[in-house]
Amino acid sequence: MKMLIRSTALSLAVGALLAGCGSSVKLDEGAAVTDAKPKAVSGSGTPTPTETGSGVAQSQVTAVDIAKAPTAAGLDRIVYFDFDSFVVKEDFRTMIEDHARVLAASKGKRMVVEGHADERGGREYNLALGQKRAEAVVKSLVLLGAADGQLEAISYGKERPAVDGHDEAAWAKNRRAELKDR
Repeated sequence: MKMLIRSTALSLAVGALLAGCGSSVKLDEGAAVTDAKPKAVSGSGTPTPTETGSGVAQSQVTAVDIAKAPTAAGLDRIVYFDFDSFVVKEDFRTMIEDHARVLAASKGKRMVVEGHADERGGREYNLALGQKRAEAVVKSLVLLGAADGQLEAISYGKERPAVDGHDEAAWAKNRRAELKDR
């Protein structure tokens, strides 16, 4: 009996410890995040790469003329995810950078990021996964220059599928985050 109580207490302590180490949103496991500081522009108007602390050359964002700022009208707006994942894939980095650039240039612009999941799993689980997906995209946008106040993350879980179907092709299209103008 004493052994059972000790084992249960140890299990609860380990569980509480692991729960306290909850995961944070990841952009890409191999990518390092650095602060983007304004930099000089060469005479040709193209940015010159700078060295980061790791010795990797990195081109940084330059000033944008708001009158010539791009609009989000022609940009893709859907980020797809792997099964049971909320890690933003490198394939969508350029699209997210473009949206961040538009948001940074237009401070009055607002967007909502809707997280979705496929039909597998329970309702609550898929709502939480959809929220993590939306928040991962929001965090990516903020890290790339958008203001946090311009963005809202919401989840629809499996409630609003993009494609009806019960196969991998349909599920892959439903594991997504959609960027919508507010």
